[in-house]
Amino acid sequence: MKKIIVVGSGFSSLSVASYLAKEGHQVKIFEKNEMPGGRARQFKRDGFTFDIGPSWYWMPDVFDSYFEDFGKKVADYYKLEKLDPGYEVYFDNQESIKIGDTLEKIYAAFESEEAGSSIPLKRFIKKAADNYDIAIKDLVYRPGISPLELITPATIKKVGYFLSTIKREVMKEFNNPRLAQILQFPVLFLGAKPSQTPAFYNFMNFADFGLGTWHPDKGMYSVVEGMVKLAKEIGVTFHLNETVEEITVENKKAVGIISNGKKHNADVVISGADYHHSETLLEPKYRAYSEPYWDKKTFAPSSLLFFIGIDKKVKNVSHHTLFFDVDFDAHAADIYDHPKWPKEPLFYANFPSITDASMAPVGKEACFLLIPIAPGLEDTEELRQKYFDIVIDRLETLTDQSIRESILFTESFCVNDFVEQYNSYKGNAYGMANTLLQTAFLRPKLKSKKVENLYFTGQLTVPGPGVPPSLISGKLVANLVSPPTTK
Repeated sequence: MKKIIVVGSGFSSLSVASYLAKEGHQVKIFEKNEMPGGRARQFKRDGFTFDIGPSWYWMPDVFDSYFEDFGKKVADYYKLEKLDPGYEVYFDNQESIKIGDTLEKIYAAFESEEAGSSIPLKRFIKKAADNYDIAIKDLVYRPGISPLELITPATIKKVGYFLSTIKREVMKEFNNPRLAQILQFPVLFLGAKPSQTPAFYNFMNFADFGLGTWHPDKGMYSVVEGMVKLAKEIGVTFHLNETVEEITVENKKAVGIISNGKKHNADVVISGADYHHSETLLEPKYRAYSEPYWDKKTFAPSSLLFFIGIDKKVKNVSHHTLFFDVDFDAHAADIYDHPKWPKEPLFYANFPSITDASMAPVGKEACFLLIPIAPGLEDTEELRQKYFDIVIDRLETLTDQSIRESILFTESFCVNDFVEQYNSYKGNAYGMANTLLQTAFLRPKLKSKKVENLYFTGQLTVPGPGVPPSLISGKLVANLVSPPTTK
């Protein structure tokens, strides 16, 4: 049995801790905040409940697989509801397209927008389904140690999909700009522009259209609570309000941490905190990646978030509603090409109380707004207020209703908060983007190259950003630390 310390309590940390506890190790989690969950925390006010972090439940098969590894089922820990529509997309002129809960409904929606478009969509989704099968079976559960991991009989046939891009493949089949934007939207979860994301990642379109969008009862934090409960059931202990100040190293081996000024010994240290921050907990000579290395990498966006309590029910919106009524490419360029606050931002609105009555008082609506922005931007109260006014005005106009006069309260969260609360590099919200040169073995390593018994997990390493990849990342590290005795 090894004594193992895990830094942070996000999805990847909860995953790795549970897998290692299952193997009989003594596992302790140290979390700087007052509740577990990392970026997936929860905020409550005046009877309203908000998920601060992730709000989309995609790839349910990955969650199923995780709990099955412990002889459990998702249903043992939280309830799921498949959303119909999965989401709605607004364009200009108050027009929207709803993405239903079956492929047949989605094909019909595409046909309503453009006659004949369901034919190329069926071809596109078939390819996406094939790629999803390859990704799940052949690629994402590999630890990113060697480029040979990418070479399998299945992937050799898909070489072209690694060299092309999502945008290129979409534009081959779809001339309608609205349909093209909907098909490019899912890769935003991977943190990069569609024009920079390998076409192979169109498997996200199957995750979207084929597997659907789900809602955990009482919000995404229910998933965290379920994972915490499982972890405790198999012996993981939690230490909250613990700020880790140092990863201690002796003879080039990790031997523990210093948290809140106190030393804690361990045989293995695993950090699920921000990778860049985690390395600053080491002496410079033990860091595998330099500041110029991090500075040159393409990071996923940060976000300006608003959590709003509304004193009435909102009409003409769905649980997940996207607003693509401005130039998609111009906003993306303001994130990746010449980082600055966008002139006309795309934004996303989440109204969980449409589906889940527990998220808001009776007759009221919980609203979560998100504007993706470049990491590292100046973050002031004046800028937050400016963009709040922009998106509220557009929300009212596009959905043909008054909202502002019914707002009970607004709380915001932006770059400075990501840095302060999560030690996030440049305040990024989603980790490192999955571009071609930042995929698989080209990402920061799970195992330290300079310190024995030191490992890293989470969205800056393999397999990449997002909740399902974080669950997988934890499993990958656990298998490196302690190969499982049972399947």
